[in-house]
Amino acid sequence: MQQFAEEKPGLPTSGEAGSPAPDDPYRWLEDIDSERALAWVAERNAESESELEARPGYGALRERLTAILDSKEKIPYAGVHGGLCYNFWRDAGHVRGIWRRTTLDQYRRPEPAWETMLDLDELARGEGENWVWAGVVWLEPHGDRVLVSLSRGGGDAHELREFDLVSRSFVEGGFFLPEAKSDVAWIDRDTLFVATDFGPGSLSESGYPRIVKEWRRGTPLAGAPTVYEALPGDLAASGYKDSTPGHEREFIQRQLDFTTTELFLRRGGRLLPVPKPPDANAFTVRDQLVIELRSDWQPGARLYPQGALLATGFDDFMHGGLDLQMLYTPTPDTSLDGVAVTRSALLLTILDKVKNRVVELRHVDGAWQRREVAAPGMGALGVASLDPDESDEFFLTVTDFLHPTTLYLMRVGMDEREPLKAMPAFFDAHPYTVGQHAARSQDGTMVPYFVVMNRATVADGRNPTLLYGYGGFEVSLKPFYSGMTGAAWLDAGGIYVLANTRGGGEFGPRWHQAALKQHRQRAFDDFLAVAEDLVARGLTSPPHLGIMGGSNGGLLVGAAFTQRPELFGAVVCQVPLLDMRRYHALLAGHSWMSEYGDPDDPAEWAWLARYSPYHQVSAQRRYPRVLFTSSTRDDRVHPGHARKMAARMREQGHDLLYWENTEGGHAGAADNAQTARMLALTYTFLLEELSKRP
Repeated sequence: MQQFAEEKPGLPTSGEAGSPAPDDPYRWLEDIDSERALAWVAERNAESESELEARPGYGALRERLTAILDSKEKIPYAGVHGGLCYNFWRDAGHVRGIWRRTTLDQYRRPEPAWETMLDLDELARGEGENWVWAGVVWLEPHGDRVLVSLSRGGGDAHELREFDLVSRSFVEGGFFLPEAKSDVAWIDRDTLFVATDFGPGSLSESGYPRIVKEWRRGTPLAGAPTVYEALPGDLAASGYKDSTPGHEREFIQRQLDFTTTELFLRRGGRLLPVPKPPDANAFTVRDQLVIELRSDWQPGARLYPQGALLATGFDDFMHGGLDLQMLYTPTPDTSLDGVAVTRSALLLTILDKVKNRVVELRHVDGAWQRREVAAPGMGALGVASLDPDESDEFFLTVTDFLHPTTLYLMRVGMDEREPLKAMPAFFDAHPYTVGQHAARSQDGTMVPYFVVMNRATVADGRNPTLLYGYGGFEVSLKPFYSGMTGAAWLDAGGIYVLANTRGGGEFGPRWHQAALKQHRQRAFDDFLAVAEDLVARGLTSPPHLGIMGGSNGGLLVGAAFTQRPELFGAVVCQVPLLDMRRYHALLAGHSWMSEYGDPDDPAEWAWLARYSPYHQVSAQRRYPRVLFTSSTRDDRVHPGHARKMAARMREQGHDLLYWENTEGGHAGAADNAQTARMLALTYTFLLEELSKRP
């Protein structure tokens, strides 16, 4: 999810469409850096910190979480470019982090010899800036330059600077873009596709660049010729190049909303439409075009189902050919989770009942050969190729709730796994067990969820239980290993639950689309059904059941506790959306209207109003205690959502806490120390509230 704003009418105080819309009494809290708003934040922070940091165990927990985050034994995940492994690393000695590289042979060793490319702590001190690493844009294939992205305080907006990999320094007089939500790609060593803030009128209503230019080295950006211009109501536009040797192609993408795009091949100064379905994702792999369907598609005599993956010859398809081959067909229990490309294969990551497996596909003599890759099937698998142009090697990441994440090196056509790195065990997993269950939602849909708990747990309804959910934007919640969750929650006697509600992508596009717009309540019903099932199983009871979610998950828990307050004992609502009357006018909110709907349309506001937490909260109801967390520097979800909800609930006499980090962007924290503090506050709050006896 992402950002920008324009003024819209005030919001109604009741949940009914068409009701009067008086001024929002807490609209002033949307002024992010105003003296009055920041004073309010400082007062709330002081209240939360004075209470939670005084709790027994807070200090020890914060120290333990800091040690986990700063551990030098964590896996140094790497991307391979030009035969070298690049990694960004943070620990106690590198608070902001270092960008470094090594050879693959060195990477295999327990203690690789790293070469530092860029020290962010040193850069921040020298420039007096609060730089947070935001990644790099590579010159491919095997180029000697990158564009380094630097964010002030962790927001989505970033500054771009050209960096020389040989001299390990910024290029004097090189490509540079000031802070903006830019989208940039290399065309060649001296030319870029640039979509950025070119001045008034150049951004979409969602706050993203809508104009793509071709910028040549040594020329002023203002004079760069325009390649494409999207409409103001679109989400964004961007350009990129497929640099595969022998298959070089340039593309322009018009992003109408989160799932709808138009793709153009740029050839000879012309933009040629790629005739894919509007809501399908499409990309080239050498001479093939690969298409991932979000809806049923019948381009000819054959119907291709929603969620399928297709391949066809790119040139033939551009000339009207429809020789499409099915690479993957979804089933009721499976969905496509990811695609990785190696020199001679596609590696499909499949979700099967919310657990992963990997399928290898090779294009031989015009046909695709399929092979199941032998890999652990206990949790989540991640696949990343080393070099899609020249290598058939790939990294396989294996993780689940109880086994520390392990990184392997594998090769196409073989099942042997070479262990490279393994995360240490940050908590003793032996006492715990993992179960997968399903709850029946209000409309009869069975909603899966995972439960992690001590084997000795007694179903007496008194166990502190934390239910986590997200349920939006086709994001799948899969098993994961977290030292923080283990140390802060499981080791404290808690049960951890992960809900796979509709709105997510666990069962493909259909699972996501089932909870769009007027059907959003289904995601909330699914979450509530899981909560009720936990109580029915005797694992917990309302006084001991807490819920937590962030961003869209913050909306999920906000709707859950305002609709069924009697079902929960505590709520953690992180960087949330809560004011659904003005969400589209705050930062990136306009870009999410395809997910939620348009509050300015009376018919759509009618169903938004029925669940908008900011409008549904009432002085006449009793709610579980809530901890709202946000970030002043979140330039994606406006902190005004959490601020205003907390202010309104305080006015109504409800007991709550509010804590806002002054840095961190949408992640809520800019470094390990801030993350440890935020998590220590969160889990201290939950343990205190959910361990109380009725």
